[in-house]
Amino acid sequence: MGDEISVLLVDDQELFREGVRVIIDAQDGMRVIGAAGNGIEAVRLVEELRPDVVLMDIRMPEMDGVEASRQIFAPERIARRAKPVRVIVLTTFNLDDRAATAIRHGASGFLLKDTTPLMLRDAIRTVHGGNAVLAPQDLATLLDRQFEAEAAPPPAFLGLTDKEREVFTAVARGLSNAEIAGSVFASESTVKTHVGAILRKLALRDRVQIVVFAYEHGLV
Repeated sequence: MGDEISVLLVDDQELFREGVRVIIDAQDGMRVIGAAGNGIEAVRLVEELRPDVVLMDIRMPEMDGVEASRQIFAPERIARRAKPVRVIVLTTFNLDDRAATAIRHGASGFLLKDTTPLMLRDAIRTVHGGNAVLAPQDLATLLDRQFEAEAAPPPAFLGLTDKEREVFTAVARGLSNAEIAGSVFASESTVKTHVGAILRKLALRDRVQIVVFAYEHGLV
């Protein structure tokens, strides 16, 4: 069905992949369209199958989830896609530095591999909508450990309007559109328009990348 969320599974353990496949295929509105055992296969299948969401193990032979994420979100590959792809990193460690690197490359967050089926389902729907799947404070902790913020924002940020900068800061703090609307005294549709303008002006893909951008440039 065209309105289903298509999912690609990437993990070097076949038993784990098949278990996750059963969980996802049992959900309404989503289905698994392929599986890979390493990052090399994952990059190829993203191009061939065009999934909406990729569940990506972080530690795999031949090519790990970090490098696979970097290649999946390479600018030339993004430019060829008719629709965006979202990546959720799967890890056994909370606040994994490798997961943070994958997020900087373009992943939309991470899940622990012992997460519940309900949380997995909700995470897939969340990233498909362009949002992160980890708490803003956890993302901030990860990013703070990754790099020191640059001294000044890039020129593109200076091109934002005052209202757009206000919305930018709210998004970087992890607020939803409804919460932002209440804080800036605007409608949710207006906030959505501002977020779209921010993404376009800063050449960012989604709200997760706004958070990454903010921490990279010391804007939070």
